[in-house]
Amino acid sequence: MKRKAIALLSGGLDSTLAVKMMLDMDIDVEALNFTSPFCTCTGKNSGCKSEAVRVAQEFDIPIKVVHKGLDYLEIVRNPRHGYGKGVNPCVDCRIYLLRKAKEYMLESGADFVITGEVLGQRPMSQRRDTLRVIERESGLEGLLLRPLSAQHFEPTIPEREGWVDREKLMAIKGRSRKELFELADELDVKNYPCPAGGCLLTELSFVPKIKDIFDHCQELDLRDFRLLKIGRHLRIGDLSKVIIGRNEADNNLLETIRQPEEAALTWLDGNTPVGVVTGAQGDDLYSLAARLLLRYTRAEPNSNCRMEVRVNGETRAFSVVNDINESMVESYLVA
Repeated sequence: MKRKAIALLSGGLDSTLAVKMMLDMDIDVEALNFTSPFCTCTGKNSGCKSEAVRVAQEFDIPIKVVHKGLDYLEIVRNPRHGYGKGVNPCVDCRIYLLRKAKEYMLESGADFVITGEVLGQRPMSQRRDTLRVIERESGLEGLLLRPLSAQHFEPTIPEREGWVDREKLMAIKGRSRKELFELADELDVKNYPCPAGGCLLTELSFVPKIKDIFDHCQELDLRDFRLLKIGRHLRIGDLSKVIIGRNEADNNLLETIRQPEEAALTWLDGNTPVGVVTGAQGDDLYSLAARLLLRYTRAEPNSNCRMEVRVNGETRAFSVVNDINESMVESYLVA
């Protein structure tokens, strides 16, 4: 009987190679791709999602794209196995993904799960001890095959039962990608623009922004985290922030994603970034946000400046004094 595997397919080189190895062993493969507001991996046109879809189409296998939801944000807020160097709950994240994969394996009638994990490649989630923890807590003991490093582990059920040929599995370990590139050539795998995806949760500069949301939002919203990739974020109240564009691309994005009840601010007398107030709204907040925004313009210090606010379909002008200096801005900046 032909066997079927569920593959975690990020669109990167490692998971692509794992899938190709299974297909070459005549295993049916169905892919799962997980999207996250914290992914930094981008290809020419989009990110890992599109790369995963492209790989699935190239290999002619089904793919299901799953969005990490509020349950995932709660894991980021309070990970059982702790953080890495940033606010990255890598071990808990892998457990989360593999639990979802197990659910889908049972729903789809698949026999086991594969990943592109390489022993020792990632310092937190791909150590031998943590790989065992991940396998156990995901409920996939014996049914989780890591084709790129399988020779370093005890045989899994697919290997013991002869569903896959253990002799054709790899013994890659460590952070060098040389063997992966050689394997890609051997398997005729090409066009992998994203060999290793990134996660904003690992970046130290991103940590204060994440913690700021956790500190000020009891109910988490995925949109709040997606917005962190755009512009400068300044905390102007317990329930309010102003996001100020860094460039024209930011300005355009802010105008596109702004909700009607969120105020947009601009300086009327010169070139200006766009500032969008999120969360609680109010004239006092608009005044403070406008003064902060002026710091990023060429407005003369201590001059009276005309501002425009657009909110709930209405536009009106008001004036503020450009009296905020750099040190004052730093006290509001989430960074």
